[in-house]
Amino acid sequence: MTSARIDYGNLMQRAMRRLVAEVIERVAEEGLPGAHHFYIGFDTRHPDVRMSDWLRELYPEDMTIVLQHWFADLAPDERGFSVTLNFGDRPENLYIPYEAIVTFVDPSVEFGLRFDSADNLASADAAPEDAAEEPAAAPTGEDEAEKAAPADAEIVSLDKFRKQ
Repeated sequence: MTSARIDYGNLMQRAMRRLVAEVIERVAEEGLPGAHHFYIGFDTRHPDVRMSDWLRELYPEDMTIVLQHWFADLAPDERGFSVTLNFGDRPENLYIPYEAIVTFVDPSVEFGLRFDSADNLASADAAPEDAAEEPAAAPTGEDEAEKAAPADAEIVSLDKFRKQ
């Protein structure tokens, strides 16, 4: 039996997450081209995020990483990517599932994406067909990726495409 509606919001989320995956795959193969660099915000509470205990204590809900000058061992797979970053002269390996990403910003070209959390997507999938869709909750606190983006950069929020 098919659904009575097409869930464009979830389809768009998956397509944009695939875009991020393709960019990460390209950078893993070829390196960062030109002035490109990324601010990647993610939900540290996602069950598949792997990070050291001391980092999780510092960032119990969310964290933004920067892929720019120094990073190593960038290794994407079907579900996410691992990368080694330097935290105060202390290299740490992280694994970030694409589903955990909440923001992806490349300030060099004024490009940014904001995603619903995996929890919001799961609850939208489980909602009855005739239930009214609610817009995604705004993130708590200031979003580091937005602060890092140039003032005139456009952050693309998929919420504006959702049925109100």
